[in-house]
Amino acid sequence: MGLIDKKLQDYIGGFTANIGGDLGILYQKACDEGLPVISAEVASFLMTLLASKRPKNILEIGCAIGFSSALFTGYLASGGKITTIDRYKYMIERAKENFGKLDVADKITLLEEDAAKALPELVNKGEKFDFIFMDCGKGQYLNFLPYCLELLEANGILAADDVLQSGMISWDYDKIPKRQRTTYNNMRKFLETAVAVCTASILPIGDGLLVCVKESEENKQS
Repeated sequence: MGLIDKKLQDYIGGFTANIGGDLGILYQKACDEGLPVISAEVASFLMTLLASKRPKNILEIGCAIGFSSALFTGYLASGGKITTIDRYKYMIERAKENFGKLDVADKITLLEEDAAKALPELVNKGEKFDFIFMDCGKGQYLNFLPYCLELLEANGILAADDVLQSGMISWDYDKIPKRQRTTYNNMRKFLETAVAVCTASILPIGDGLLVCVKESEENKQS
């Protein structure tokens, strides 16, 4: 569900970047089947952002069927690579199949484990990324943020999807359904922390997208 007036949303949607070819077919099929993929508005924004950044190393937390990773390959710097993480067997199998069909498997490394295990392992290996996309369990964003900040290069970008929770993030606590209160609390803390330590903006596209930049020490001092 969009966060702005539907008529305005439809108008803006007319300007979103077109996802064509086999990738577009995959996107439409995922939408038809109700499989998790980023919204067209978020996809269009990230395409614009990545076209400007041209990252060398991308980390994705939450691979699902592999749509986002496959999309991102089109915006890598020469020789660039993507590392993506997922723990669900069904999603892993679908992602691998899609990477093969889209001929992008050579650019993507899929870590088949829980991000709670994979992220500290990447930190311990000294891995660095200039773009990180977080689209996993929303209640885990807060827990994963310290690892993401450690893994980001100076001036690297972190983008986190679905941060506004259909607008519920702005509700009073007692209005939140009890089963969603932990996620609500964690997401609020995540946003507050990310905005406090990075240069950040929260965009009302899709279900809310946080974009933040980890400034270099030199820039901080200036």
